[in-house]
Amino acid sequence: MTGSTTQGIKTVLHPVSDLERAKPVYAALLGVQPQADSSYYVGFEAEGQQIGLVPPGGQEGMTSPVTFWHVPDIEAKLAEVTAAGGAVKDAPHDVGGGRLVATFTDPDGNVLGLIQD
Repeated sequence: MTGSTTQGIKTVLHPVSDLERAKPVYAALLGVQPQADSSYYVGFEAEGQQIGLVPPGGQEGMTSPVTFWHVPDIEAKLAEVTAAGGAVKDAPHDVGGGRLVATFTDPDGNVLGLIQD
């Protein structure tokens, strides 16, 4: 199979019901304090991975953790996965600083994410 490769899973978002209650648990688990701390996102940088906490409504319909593969060309990778049977859930959109994020589902409905910096 040809196509663009990914740079690996570097980001995992976890939906939480209460950011303030979840934050110390993840800080204890990861051994670091959050680098981003707002009412809509708390992000930890641990060993080259971004672990994010998202409150209700922060990521539409998120009910379980979502892994994000980092890719050099989000549009090309989204075209590849949809041609292979995936379905776009959230089209690429800028989440700040030029970072593009998109999600798609596999044939079983699992949500997978893409990030382009």
